[in-house]
Amino acid sequence: MDVVFNNTQQIFTVVVIILLIALLLSAFRILREYERGVVFFLGRFDKVKGPGLVIIIPLIQQIVRVDLRTVVMDVPSQDVISRDNVSVRVNAVIYFRVIDSQKAIINVENYLQATSQLAQTTLRSVLGQHELDEMLASREMLNIDIQEILDARTDGWGIKVSNVEIKHIDLNETMIRAIAKQAEAERTRRAKVIHALGEMEAAEKLSEAANKLSTEPNAIMLRYLQTLTEIAGEKNSTILFPLPMELLKGLFSPKNHDNKQ
Repeated sequence: MDVVFNNTQQIFTVVVIILLIALLLSAFRILREYERGVVFFLGRFDKVKGPGLVIIIPLIQQIVRVDLRTVVMDVPSQDVISRDNVSVRVNAVIYFRVIDSQKAIINVENYLQATSQLAQTTLRSVLGQHELDEMLASREMLNIDIQEILDARTDGWGIKVSNVEIKHIDLNETMIRAIAKQAEAERTRRAKVIHALGEMEAAEKLSEAANKLSTEPNAIMLRYLQTLTEIAGEKNSTILFPLPMELLKGLFSPKNHDNKQ
């Protein structure tokens, strides 16, 4: 009987020693450089500890780890109706990090899920206030608007939103064809305008050249002879050229007629 009692006592002692060692080891926590520990004392907030070795009182104090590194979160594709009633699918990515561990744990149940849901609703709300052309051409402005709104709304959660990037704006096939036709018409319009401007500038230069040539009677003759020289240099078998009336004026002038008589 004494042997059984002694064995039971020894087993009990070993179990107690093991429990004490496990309890003692659970009091030591190691937090990495990018981690912080939010400590609660009997359910009430006590302090934020870390990084390094952290000692807590087992069963009385609890610790919640918080990662302070920048989180890259992909915002799922959202169906957005623009201000000009065009339906598109838009997805984005946001970059944020925890700057206040106490707020991130106490003020919100799950700051990652809360930030994701807020980003989705903000993306739909902001893009719905703009037309399709603005979405396609002014992404930088839209990124800044969404980032500022998210940063202001997540400030109470101890989160800093550093950047927002719109990745894709997906359009249906009908809208893609319409945009292609619009772009083609715009290029045609620009080509016609450029051609008209060229014609106008050419007309202005020709008018200036004509005014300068009219001041010198022999200038038009020199230009005429230069043109004949350029045509003759092309080795053509037949050359057709106009005969200016100025050349005939000298032949039919009264002075030349008197000399013939």
